[in-house]
Amino acid sequence: MPTTTPRRLAAALAAAALGLTAACTAGGGGDQSGSGPDAGEKQTIEVWHGWSAAHEVKAFESAAAGFHKAHPNITVKLVKDQTDERISNAIRGGNPPDVVSSFTTDSVGQWCQSGAWQDLNPYVSKSKLDLNQFPKVVQEYTRYKGRRCAMPLLADTYGLYYNKALMKGEQPPKTFTELTALAKKLTKRDPDGTIRVAGFLPSVQYYEHQAQHLASQWGAKWLTPAGKANFAGDPAFRAYLQWNKSLIDWYGYNNVKKFLRSIGQEFESSNPFEKGQVAMAVDGEWRTKFMQEEAPNVDYGTAPAPVPDGQQARYGGGFVIGTVIGIPRGAKHAQAAWEFVRYLTTDTTSLVTFANALGNVPTTITSLGSPQLALPPQFQTFLQVFKNPNSFTTPPTPNGNDYVVKFQQFVQDQWEPGKVSDLDQALKDLDGKVDESLKLAGG
Repeated sequence: MPTTTPRRLAAALAAAALGLTAACTAGGGGDQSGSGPDAGEKQTIEVWHGWSAAHEVKAFESAAAGFHKAHPNITVKLVKDQTDERISNAIRGGNPPDVVSSFTTDSVGQWCQSGAWQDLNPYVSKSKLDLNQFPKVVQEYTRYKGRRCAMPLLADTYGLYYNKALMKGEQPPKTFTELTALAKKLTKRDPDGTIRVAGFLPSVQYYEHQAQHLASQWGAKWLTPAGKANFAGDPAFRAYLQWNKSLIDWYGYNNVKKFLRSIGQEFESSNPFEKGQVAMAVDGEWRTKFMQEEAPNVDYGTAPAPVPDGQQARYGGGFVIGTVIGIPRGAKHAQAAWEFVRYLTTDTTSLVTFANALGNVPTTITSLGSPQLALPPQFQTFLQVFKNPNSFTTPPTPNGNDYVVKFQQFVQDQWEPGKVSDLDQALKDLDGKVDESLKLAGG
């Protein structure tokens, strides 16, 4: 995802998107791949994307220029800094652009089910596009119930960052038991318990340590095969919560809150990992670019995030999510739009240009191995995690990631502060709330 959109706001953006479902439910079914002028005719397509920083916009412009060189009859008009809400409003109003891009996969379920974003299966079939050039996890988060309404355009992959100076020769942990022991060993505190250096902060309020990212390391199945909430049914959630609370209690909840209030912003040089206030942290691949620019003197390494004891065979995988691109219902130049989407998501030069400029993971297997990738050595971890068959994502639903938001709120507001007396009942209650929301959304 782009550096100008904080990933910690993804949950809030997805929650806001819940209100967009009704705006995108009317019509839109069927094969629209033959609508509009033939791709070989002279025409101009309009493309909306969310990037806004100068270097990000320049990267997109370079990719569009490469497409125009290959398709000189198609001129591309780029419109930057567009949000999911603006996209959905344009579709609802019957005046959408030809191509749309979103930073989050959270709305894919909504867009696919409602037809707000066209089903791309007919386009894929006609162009004989081989989807196996994308890793399995990418294929999963760009479709919903067999309907592929999006294509992948760059990815965010999560792993473990560690400060080598603070580690003092220790190797990065591979299990959560090892992580916990090392976190305690590396933590430095004042006599009153105030945390000066945190070995590892388990709280979901710490940047990318959101429940979505860490609970998934336990192999948690967020939904049942029938599409219902699975918090009470999957013991992985209980195991994650018990680990989370145990380490928070070791620090002391009030000390954790105090530390969280004292640290800087995630996407500024005051980030505590960049300042040596945190020894280990789970974060996305984009942090390598921030380290280059904001903390070049910090000696750090990267590794896959840990897994629970007994699940060592899954080590090497990690949480994956990414930017998606598609063709909205009512696009006036659908055939030319598909040529642009196909080029942008499969052309190795284009993907590598994007990856180099934004510090994100390119999304085809060929681009992952391109010698033109010019990224820090620590970035290699994320390329390997992305390709690992044990990597995973959270499943799409017709109301976005509402189930993730509700679990995050539960952990933050009830579990970590110690307000839950009966965890089994609390998880059953949470299942009920999620299922009710899914039912209202048509799930």
